[in-house]
Amino acid sequence: MKRKILLVLLAVLALPLAGLRAQELIIPEGFDVVDSLVYRPATAVDSTLVGRSVFSMVEVNQPASVATAMDSHIANNRAKAMTGYRVRIFFDNKQNARQMSEQVQRSFEASHPGIVAHRSFASPFFKVTVGDFRTKSEAMQLLQQISREYSSAFVVKENIDYPPVDREHSYVVDTVLVLRPTGTR
Repeated sequence: MKRKILLVLLAVLALPLAGLRAQELIIPEGFDVVDSLVYRPATAVDSTLVGRSVFSMVEVNQPASVATAMDSHIANNRAKAMTGYRVRIFFDNKQNARQMSEQVQRSFEASHPGIVAHRSFASPFFKVTVGDFRTKSEAMQLLQQISREYSSAFVVKENIDYPPVDREHSYVVDTVLVLRPTGTR
């Protein structure tokens, strides 16, 4: 318990040092500097609106045909993908790779019901990637969660489906340097 409190305290103390490089720090004897991820809630106020009048009224006058054209454009392009990140949990070209990829996809979907698994074939490889993330940080968070289960998993950049935006539970992921007692993990 004391060790956890010490690590949390060190992480909080390391936040002001986040802009420094490890070479610029004076590291006390018996401590190591390690990279660590910090998850913090996203700001509730959009910084682009600070100092501006958000109470003015905007009235849009447009013909109905413009609204109809916009709605049809959105409907027609809904299936298009955007570039983002996924976590690859399977990648193989053996003779039984098709069956193995199906099995990996089914087992992942059973153990992680909220995360979409995608199976693909790019000759001669069968691949299973999971998640649809806009940022690499989001994909890295999933990678950390599943790394024990899928030790050879890694983050890949590829076309993704449009993931939903959750404004209520949004967060920012930062990398910070943390002082940790030598020999702890």
